[in-house]
Amino acid sequence: MANKTQEVGGIHFPFPFTPYSIQKDFMAELYQVLEAGKIGIFESPTGTGKSLSLICGALSWLRDFEQKKRQEEARLLETEAAPLNDGKDQPPFCSSFRQETPGTLRPAGDPDWVTQFVQKKEERALVDRLKKEHTRRKEREERLQRMRHNAQLKYAAKRERQEEEETERLLCLSREVLAAGTGAEPLEQLASGEEELVLSEYESDEEKGTADGLDEDEDDLEEEHITKIYYCSRTHSQLAQFVHEVQKSPFGKDTRLVSLGSRQNLCVNEDVKNLGSVQLINDRCMEMQRSKHEIKSRAQDEEEKEPKRRRLEPRAACPFYNYKHLQLLRDKVLVEVKDIEQLVNLGKEAGACPYYGSRFAIPAAQLVVLPYQMLLHAATRQAAGIRLQGQVVIIDEAHNLIDTITGIHSTEVSGSQLCQAHSQLSQYMERYRKRLKAKNLMYIKQILYLLEKFVTVLGGNIKQNPNMQSLSRTGTELKTINDFLFQSQIDNINLFKVQRYCEKSMVSRKLFGFTERYGAVLALPREQPRLAGFQHFLQSLQPGVTEAPAAPVEDGEARAPRSASPLMHVEGFLAALTTANQDGRVILSRQGSLSQSGLKFLLLNPAVPFAQVVKECRAVVITGGTMQPVSDFREQLLACAGVEAARVVEFSCGHVIPPDNILPLIICSGPSSQQLEFTYLKRELPQMMEETGRILCNLCNVVPGGVVCFFPSYEYLRQVHAHWDKTGLLARLAVRKKIFQEPKRASQVEQVLTDYSRCIKCCGQLGGAVTGALLLSVVGGKMSEGINFSDNLGRCVVVVGMPYPNIKSPELQEKVAYLDHTLPRSPGQPTPGKALVENLCMKAVNQSIGRAIRHQKDFASIVLLDQRYARPPILAKLPAWIRDRVEVKATFGPAFAAIRKFHHEKSGLS
Repeated sequence: MANKTQEVGGIHFPFPFTPYSIQKDFMAELYQVLEAGKIGIFESPTGTGKSLSLICGALSWLRDFEQKKRQEEARLLETEAAPLNDGKDQPPFCSSFRQETPGTLRPAGDPDWVTQFVQKKEERALVDRLKKEHTRRKEREERLQRMRHNAQLKYAAKRERQEEEETERLLCLSREVLAAGTGAEPLEQLASGEEELVLSEYESDEEKGTADGLDEDEDDLEEEHITKIYYCSRTHSQLAQFVHEVQKSPFGKDTRLVSLGSRQNLCVNEDVKNLGSVQLINDRCMEMQRSKHEIKSRAQDEEEKEPKRRRLEPRAACPFYNYKHLQLLRDKVLVEVKDIEQLVNLGKEAGACPYYGSRFAIPAAQLVVLPYQMLLHAATRQAAGIRLQGQVVIIDEAHNLIDTITGIHSTEVSGSQLCQAHSQLSQYMERYRKRLKAKNLMYIKQILYLLEKFVTVLGGNIKQNPNMQSLSRTGTELKTINDFLFQSQIDNINLFKVQRYCEKSMVSRKLFGFTERYGAVLALPREQPRLAGFQHFLQSLQPGVTEAPAAPVEDGEARAPRSASPLMHVEGFLAALTTANQDGRVILSRQGSLSQSGLKFLLLNPAVPFAQVVKECRAVVITGGTMQPVSDFREQLLACAGVEAARVVEFSCGHVIPPDNILPLIICSGPSSQQLEFTYLKRELPQMMEETGRILCNLCNVVPGGVVCFFPSYEYLRQVHAHWDKTGLLARLAVRKKIFQEPKRASQVEQVLTDYSRCIKCCGQLGGAVTGALLLSVVGGKMSEGINFSDNLGRCVVVVGMPYPNIKSPELQEKVAYLDHTLPRSPGQPTPGKALVENLCMKAVNQSIGRAIRHQKDFASIVLLDQRYARPPILAKLPAWIRDRVEVKATFGPAFAAIRKFHHEKSGLS
């Protein structure tokens, strides 16, 4: 495809083909939002080329922004003095430069000569900084240019890595020969292991931050952060798809793009990656980082003190964390656009860590692609080296943004984890009591006290196995944070200091190392009696453990991944308690046994963590295929985050399909005139389930290919399926369509979709009575998002009833009460709490019905079975491209006739 530059409003947008008019409008509006530094809510239905519009619109703005900035820098450097004295003639970039330069506020009454002196000083500092930035940028561009055109550099790191491995192998052989010749004593593995488990002296609040893992000669891996675009989405597959769109776009050759991911996705050290658990991989990686810096000093000390004796290092430094290799990998990442898989392969070739290599490439990158969680969680953002000040953030697939933020900042801990953490920490303290400093002992005792009180408030006993404890009280209790602290009798503990201690001392990682050694058969014989009960207790808490004795694990046999330390879950709960007060609630869930019970922190106001994002960023764009209803974003997220209404811009474009390629219907009654209203009281009535079956039988007779039917819940789908089977309706449906059901296990989804697709394809080729397949799914389930039912896979989408969330849920009830108390009620509008419930329902419906139309030439009918959809407030929450074409049918006859005519004309069936 030849690139075609489009000019919209005087702005040039490179595009791989002639764009739709709605794409031009999207790019122009996006450009203006970024230029003006606003918050945009953009809706563009699936199939309208949203990703390309985002890429070409945003990168066109960044291209122009960088060009203006370079021009201004050049002008300032030429004159050797920024023209900042006359505020009237200040270009916008001058003022932005001055805002970035730290300065002190001056009293209004200062003499003119003082003001002029300070201004001159600021101007000189600005010019000096611009010179450094210019020099550094020029060096970077020359470095990347050399890498693009020098083929020898491609394999430089790989060759160097092989040479280092050979050198290390020879050194090991020489050490072994030397040790054998001098009669070296056996390795003291236990002593070496013990050293790394003991907590170092804690310096409380005066303790400085931990090292970032870089040596002094590695400082040039970090560069100044240029203005960039952070693009985030929900899953790694969506991010990879976006990166592939960038590669195919006109910007694919010249854009410096970095894909970020977790260690689990990017680690190339097989020993670490095979640990399985995300937390274990993170801990082992960080442990190896510390070992890298400890090895040098420890080796020097041992050579001086014990020249004839060598100790085994507790954990070797990671061979993929090497300065020279990381430097080369960083540059190779910036030279060419790569997704996560390509980045991992590049890291393996270079012998360098893709996780750290991509992080070090962030400052110089123009486009950073990353998952939701990495951007929306402040601590994760900081750890990844992401700086949002003055940057642009695009959040795609943002229809569940509020739920995502709430989920990221909510946490829970089970009774089993509380008891396990208490037992482990008690054993740890007993073993190292004499070696721990007084302050460490004090904080460990406070943590043990907290764990005991948490179990007590649930109604359990910390000294007994949680699996064997039945609770006298059951049910769910919801408390404010202060009420929970008083009820737990921990209001006298400074949770902020305890939480800081956990974070800085890394006690949970030390504890995990302790249990990793002594929780299995790794303890010395003299330690077995003391730790036998501890081992048995740990093993009894592992899920899926049977009563039969486990077979011993041979040295070369792979072990199952160990779960992360339970104290880490407790730390997350403590962190949540210390970060919110009136915006958070604690849920005490008491089930049959203590192990099934637990404590959960619920964040009620997602605007609190999101406020930092909108405050720091230059502009934020929230976009998706289905964003309706958008009132949640405006009121719950942006208004509560302090964003003024004037800064918010809404944009919604139509669909690219012709108007007659879609037939959305609301059907109010069935073939036997049964009113369709699937409320909790009516939907389980036999006549309602039978009427639903009759409607589907009629639809399957006239709709070719695939029909996807969404039910409000898994339980209701099970009830309906059983009733149809009993009454023979299931057999009637099977005459025309082979029936598939959404599986409960996520691992089975791919297989069901494959079989469903194969069945439709075969029926289309062979003909016969069976014309396709019927897929029974659940709104909000595994097939209501991210699944592509294009063309024959989804010629008709049916939604049975309105999938309102469970209003009896304590979490939802508290959220409703919180919104009713916090947000004002608009005249003539429902209460904020009621609006929330309706919006949650319609967001789920909109996602489900959006599965069908996936491209410009696609066609499908959309059938909503419930008369409540015809109410104006509900109709208003449908996507505009559906709302403008929807027809309300009071009776089934006209509706069926319209569907039959639609599919007859579109598919050409007689």
